[in-house]
Amino acid sequence: MKIASIDIGTNAIKSKVFDTSPTTITFIEAIRSPIRLGEEVFNDGILSKAKLNELISTLMQYQKTFEKKDIVSYEITATSAFRDTKNSEDARRYVENQIEHPIRIISGLEEAKLISLHPKAQTGTGKMFVDVGGGSTEIYIYKEEKHSIQSFQLGGVRLMLKKDKKNEWSRLEEWIKKQRNINTITGLGGNIRAFLNIHNVKKMSSNEFIKKAGELRKLSVEEKIALHNLGHDRADVIDHGLRIFLKIINELQVKKIKSTKWGVSDSIAVKSFHELYSKKISINSN
Repeated sequence: MKIASIDIGTNAIKSKVFDTSPTTITFIEAIRSPIRLGEEVFNDGILSKAKLNELISTLMQYQKTFEKKDIVSYEITATSAFRDTKNSEDARRYVENQIEHPIRIISGLEEAKLISLHPKAQTGTGKMFVDVGGGSTEIYIYKEEKHSIQSFQLGGVRLMLKKDKKNEWSRLEEWIKKQRNINTITGLGGNIRAFLNIHNVKKMSSNEFIKKAGELRKLSVEEKIALHNLGHDRADVIDHGLRIFLKIINELQVKKIKSTKWGVSDSIAVKSFHELYSKKISINSN
């Protein structure tokens, strides 16, 4: 059976399709649409009907694709932009009614906890998973059989629009300083993936990362597009996303940083997979 997930993010809408059996889940393909909901939310505090209609049109296109591929089971989640908009519930209901499918707005901490479904999230030691999105940053650490999670109102689009707050940076710094024996950061999100892809590597030493990020920051948006083949919606935000990684690297003095293609849409699909094939729950009617 094929299943899918849709992540309504702050910088883009993303979907992933998987093939499943009772014992396996296999990634097939991904779809991405550069609809930046965060720009309206962080500037105006609200999602306009025009922007919501653009979102609806995109989601309906995804639904048509799912129908062609015989995908009947899919989940839709929304993150930072939908959490923060003043008309969150009205916007959600409006979109749901148009696409005739429920949307679940997840909290930052739930978003952080979802990282635990990454295949390597609970293996090895000294690892921190950092998901830098458009509106927020989620962190996950598994240590001594305990989950440590946190979410911060710091993201690439939020920083680009200068809507980040000093007290949130302080909160990040204070929380990071409490973490011990972290030597590797695994970065989630489009900014870190794009940055490492630019240099054709899967991981970097922290010193190299700091150096290369500084070099990239000196380029204009147009130069980033021309020299590194970045889309405009990545070229204008990437430095701001990397700034959050740099803060964490400098505070922890980690040895290396790498990226993963894993994201919210993967975690949601894996969660759906477990629920779909779970034999643990039985419902008895009276």
